[in-house]
Amino acid sequence: MTDYVAVLQANYFGAQWTLSGNDYDTLVWHDDTPKPTQAELDAAWPAVQQAQADAVAAKEAARQSAIDKLAALGLTVDEISAAFGLENN
Repeated sequence: MTDYVAVLQANYFGAQWTLSGNDYDTLVWHDDTPKPTQAELDAAWPAVQQAQADAVAAKEAARQSAIDKLAALGLTVDEISAAFGLENN
């Protein structure tokens, strides 16, 4: 199911709109730009999902890189966890 809010926020940044309950039929377009069709939003959803997944993966990669660099400096896993409030490394 398409997350219309996520698609609108990602692809129509700055546009003025309201939406109730993730139901396209409740989308009210308060902007001078053309209102996207439901088909356009549905077609854009896979790319938005991929961008969200990529952002999560990048954040995890950055976290792991920081942990690895601190470990290379001689910090133990327990020290790294304590310093950053990490539960698992």
